[in-house]
Amino acid sequence: MDNPPATANLVPRAASAPWVLQACDLAGQRGERALFEHLEMALEPGAVVWLRGRNGRGKTSLLRLLAGLATPMAGEVRVGGVPQRQAAAAGRRSLVYIGHQNALKDDLTALEALRFLARTRGDRPDDETLAQALQRLGVRGSRHAPVRTLSQGQRRRVALARLALSMHADLWLLDEPFDALDADGIAALNGLLGEHAARGGATLLTSHQTPSLLDPVPRVFDLDRHGLA
Repeated sequence: MDNPPATANLVPRAASAPWVLQACDLAGQRGERALFEHLEMALEPGAVVWLRGRNGRGKTSLLRLLAGLATPMAGEVRVGGVPQRQAAAAGRRSLVYIGHQNALKDDLTALEALRFLARTRGDRPDDETLAQALQRLGVRGSRHAPVRTLSQGQRRRVALARLALSMHADLWLLDEPFDALDADGIAALNGLLGEHAARGGATLLTSHQTPSLLDPVPRVFDLDRHGLA
């Protein structure tokens, strides 16, 4: 039997709360199948939230809706209190979305691939800034290596180096960011997540492994249980 659509509320609604992101009565589907409906979610500055649920429950679909990459069946997404499309049109949509695919071009070097990803956001960092971002993830030494020669863990680190270039973004939406990372890579990512939260950025992430080393420890939004665990 299919799971029921998720109806969830992450945190209580407060009129004066400075929400980074809100999902208001949101509904999403995959094909003809409803994944969730009447979903309420709000992330405040500094929030780190683990989006959890069994395979097929709609975690990736929800992240894509929140990132503005898909259209909800119903409801709306608000960014900084403004409807998502209005915020994007006004240049107020300050977010980074990293999917479970690394989106790196095999024929580019690690540094060139990171530069390409940065430019898709309208950023133009110089080579030293790019190298420092790669260093934060422990892959500066591979900056001139073609992406095709990198291991899966190294590729994931290069993709995640986008976060080091985006510490001032209001929101990070991360789909399985810990995939393929070893202990050092996990520690580097945890450091970036903690720094982002300390700056007032919010993060919503999925993970098949418990992100228990994070500081602050993330809250859990469980699509299976329809709420905060």
